[in-house]
Amino acid sequence: MKRINAIIRSNRLDEVKECLVDIGVEGMTIAEVRGFGRQKGHTEIYRGSEYSVDFVPKILVTILATEDRVQAIVEASVLGAPTGKMGDGKIYITPLEEVVRIRNGDRGEAAI
Repeated sequence: MKRINAIIRSNRLDEVKECLVDIGVEGMTIAEVRGFGRQKGHTEIYRGSEYSVDFVPKILVTILATEDRVQAIVEASVLGAPTGKMGDGKIYITPLEEVVRIRNGDRGEAAI
């Protein structure tokens, strides 16, 4: 089992979700996050004054998947997320030791 975390631009969430649903992804968790990478933040103008925003708002999409679904999920995410500009995001894939469904106690792949 794997945990797939995709950090994407906020305005690309609908496209990524559509691509994931099209390949049969049945569940995902979304969180609003802030951070910076090579972008190093940006500047904005508010009431005539320019100020620096150190952390850029992004969306974190988390999906739990079986090993055989990971590549399709990554490809779908990459299909929906890009704008072609710096700051489009990253995808992290990590091993998942155990999953337990609280409702009925299912474990492992049955809980995904």
